[in-house]
Amino acid sequence: MHQFSLVNSYSKQRIVESQSSTEMLSVIAVVIPCYRTKPYILSLISQIGEEVNLIYVIDDACPDNTGSYVEVECADLRVSVIFHSQNQGVGGAVISGYQQALKDNATIVVKLDGDGQMNPQLIPKIIHPILSGRADYAKGNRFFDLKLLASMPMLRLIGNTGLSFINKLCTGYWNVMDPTNGYTAIHAQILYMIPLHKVARRYFFESDMLFRLSTIRAVVCDVPVNAKYDGEVSSLNISRVLLEFPNKYVVRFLKRIFYNYFLRDFNVGSLELVIGSILLSMGFIFGSFAWFRSVTSEITATSGTVMLASLPIILGFQSLLAALNYDVGNVPKTPVHGMLDDK
Repeated sequence: MHQFSLVNSYSKQRIVESQSSTEMLSVIAVVIPCYRTKPYILSLISQIGEEVNLIYVIDDACPDNTGSYVEVECADLRVSVIFHSQNQGVGGAVISGYQQALKDNATIVVKLDGDGQMNPQLIPKIIHPILSGRADYAKGNRFFDLKLLASMPMLRLIGNTGLSFINKLCTGYWNVMDPTNGYTAIHAQILYMIPLHKVARRYFFESDMLFRLSTIRAVVCDVPVNAKYDGEVSSLNISRVLLEFPNKYVVRFLKRIFYNYFLRDFNVGSLELVIGSILLSMGFIFGSFAWFRSVTSEITATSGTVMLASLPIILGFQSLLAALNYDVGNVPKTPVHGMLDDK
């Protein structure tokens, strides 16, 4: 449950009325999840440019009462505050902002962390691929500039590199890097297509969003961004990642393969997956049986037996490699929102 505090009713009414004109104007909204971000929030809001029409500050049961602090101290008429009575995590906070942005007829919704690590002046750069019709979802990537990587803590660099590869495999977005980067922008039409009530509410939010986007074949692109590391503590807990993320990634990988290669389509990649899986299974089952029989009978297996076990494994592995190659080339390239009627 959350309580919505309206600070800019006149501004919102003016924006909605302007959308009824012949030439539809893009309404840009920014969602800022807040939990222990009171020292940074006012400075962050002050740096958001005039290209943004709506700003939602989500107080996720913040012990510092960031939401109330913003209501009292912030004079920006674009700002509205959403209060959560219980902490829902970064994903839950962002989803509340998404839902309110859709109610207010936003065209593009940007997610900006409240801890000051993301530069609000990069918002025009983040939304440009969507405004130009090249993407449905744009996300920051801190791995473009090698000089900027020098400022990233080594543990975070290694962790993000590993997560990036796993995320590519699980979501099929082989063209993107830095999956946990929370600097994102999404077209409102895509938000209508995603079951927001099913998206992970906490630290897995960014990765789960990419999975949900892959199921509708939305186009995702990376935008080079820099980040500041001035002593802020990362909300991404390493132990939690190691304990919780593997199972979540496996489940979403299997769902993606089922949705995109068997339920909604059946293509060459589907055949390669089926043939490869069957051959590998046959090879391992027959090889295991032959090995067990050889050990128990103390009779050395013949070369023909070895070949009958190894050949299906080799062919199956080659078939799965071909399926992987197909998957890499099957990254969505045509934006979905351009094919839909306006909501």
